[in-house]
Amino acid sequence: MNLILTKMLVRQVLIWQVLIRGGTLVCLVLCLLPARAPAQTPASAGRASHPASISAGHDPVVDAAFERFYNMDYDRSIQEFEKVLDRRPKDPAAVNHLLTAVLLRELYKIGAMNTGEYANDSFIGQAHRPADPKVKERIKQLVDRAEDLEELQLKANSNNVEALYARGVTRAQFSLYTALVERAWFSALRNAVGARRDHERVLELDPRFVDAKLVVGTHNYVVGSLPWSVKVAVTMVGLSGTKEKGFEYLREVADSSGENSVDAKVVLSLFLRRERRFDEARANMHELAARYPRNYLFPLEEANLLRAGGHAAEAAAAYRKVWQNGREGKYGVLHYEIAAWGLGELLRSQKDYAAAATAYELVGEASDPDSETLQKANLAAGEMYDLLQKRELAMKKYQIVLAENASTPPAEQARKHIREAYRE
Repeated sequence: MNLILTKMLVRQVLIWQVLIRGGTLVCLVLCLLPARAPAQTPASAGRASHPASISAGHDPVVDAAFERFYNMDYDRSIQEFEKVLDRRPKDPAAVNHLLTAVLLRELYKIGAMNTGEYANDSFIGQAHRPADPKVKERIKQLVDRAEDLEELQLKANSNNVEALYARGVTRAQFSLYTALVERAWFSALRNAVGARRDHERVLELDPRFVDAKLVVGTHNYVVGSLPWSVKVAVTMVGLSGTKEKGFEYLREVADSSGENSVDAKVVLSLFLRRERRFDEARANMHELAARYPRNYLFPLEEANLLRAGGHAAEAAAAYRKVWQNGREGKYGVLHYEIAAWGLGELLRSQKDYAAAATAYELVGEASDPDSETLQKANLAAGEMYDLLQKRELAMKKYQIVLAENASTPPAEQARKHIREAYRE
């Protein structure tokens, strides 16, 4: 008996390893703007059916807070969500709202909010700055609080669709946290699968509950995108899906008036980019950029998509526009300087090394540039100067990189370039 159990455990571990190596987590745990839960009202709590777009539970204060959230005014959105939670302390949706804002603010602070990083599977090996321990503890406390409330409601009624939906949201949020903050892939995958199963159950109970299709559609696309050998492993742990169903579900949510419409557009655009359907993805980003003018990530992603689609001149103009808007204060204190980095990368790919160096130098002209972006830009500028045979300028840049933080990958590259000039 012990031998059989041991074999089963080994088999399960191997399956998880295959899932992770296959890049499954790219979309199972990564929605940069994760699903959010509807507010419960006395009339809706414990009910087993729900309107398609969850309009009945709308709270104007919550809507205003999410308006700030999508405009990346995280501090004020958190303050407003805290007030809502004080008013509704037993509502897991109110906890999830606050959890969303706290988590996304921290992901922004550690530099994990650039959608361009998630166009392929390379993000799995890339770690950002460590998160604030106090914020990490608060996130875990909010997750525990939400789960306690959800389990209490489900104990009273196991078919409570709002509670099931809310638990799926909590699990999805915690999956995002454990993947991008803790880098704990097994835990992230377990929570992601749990979120999917909760929302599949919601759709079984009420097929009109459109917002539940965000997580389910995401997982369908992921599973449908896997190589055949990895799909076999996925099937063994009870998961299935197709790209077609994934896109169908995501478009349905994106086109709805539900809580998750914006989130669905973001996820849909990420998948369209992976499918090289750049124009479709850009249309979503253009719409969101107009709707949330203080969020620089949407126009920045428009520029990234133009570049990926081979429209170099238009992409350069888009990067410069984001940079100029930032200089004019349209994004407040947000790190718009990443647009200068994107412009530098574009010009570098065209072998316009002088213009690329100028673009990289722009990063340091921002009032308070992101430290990771600044260090990468200084290293890249040094490399451009080396290619331009301006060794003295290159050496100065490499020394700046080391002075900023001597224990990072860019610093290691700078040391190499100090010993020997950079060459492509």
